[in-house]
Amino acid sequence: MNQPCETFHMSAVMRRQELGGGAPTPVGQWGSSSLPHRFPRVLRARRRSAPRSRAALLTVAAAATALTLTACSSGGTSGGSGQTGFVTDAGGISTVKPAERKDGPQLDGETLDGKKLDVDSYRGKVVVLNMWGSWCPPCRAEAPNFAKVAKDTTGQDVQFVGINTRDRSKGPARAFEQDYDMPYPSLYDPAGKLMLRFPKGTLNPQSIPSTIVLDRKGRIAARSLKALSVHDLRKMIDPLVAEK
Repeated sequence: MNQPCETFHMSAVMRRQELGGGAPTPVGQWGSSSLPHRFPRVLRARRRSAPRSRAALLTVAAAATALTLTACSSGGTSGGSGQTGFVTDAGGISTVKPAERKDGPQLDGETLDGKKLDVDSYRGKVVVLNMWGSWCPPCRAEAPNFAKVAKDTTGQDVQFVGINTRDRSKGPARAFEQDYDMPYPSLYDPAGKLMLRFPKGTLNPQSIPSTIVLDRKGRIAARSLKALSVHDLRKMIDPLVAEK
């Protein structure tokens, strides 16, 4: 289970430092005759040091913020409130052990080429599902990596399937596929209905791009919610290819 982050409240500490460690005595309480002899010089010195004090306080606050952010990150976290049983590594890739995997949804429809496709027909292969849109900069960044790995895994019982979403027409999506020489089909899902078929309590797509990998039995085995490098993509696929 993820633990809530612990945060620091710096306001009290910073206020105390601004006051020199305690509440200052109001000038009116000194009386004109009881002012220290060197008070004006000390006041000027404090004014000169004020910028440096503020800079030091900003440094402390920045360090506290960095510490808070560090506390929010970890080398691996488990999720799903104990129901999905997935583990997310430091690179943002979530995986599920074979015994805890759940079946993927029915994903079928028309491709960008106008053909009918049913993902279930690839049962027995590792299926890589990539949710993308031609309007999405991270999708463009990862497209060459997907094209390369799809070609490199030919003959290894791996099938890539794209799910194109939020493109109002097929034209831009087709141009995207041509620009990056994508060697696999993509289902056309402009309204995002296919993404909603993933059941609750599973690793489901929550952003664009998202990548979900199904094992040979059609079960949800891995997920990433970011643009993927070749290395990260192979990290998701290779262990599933090795499973028999």
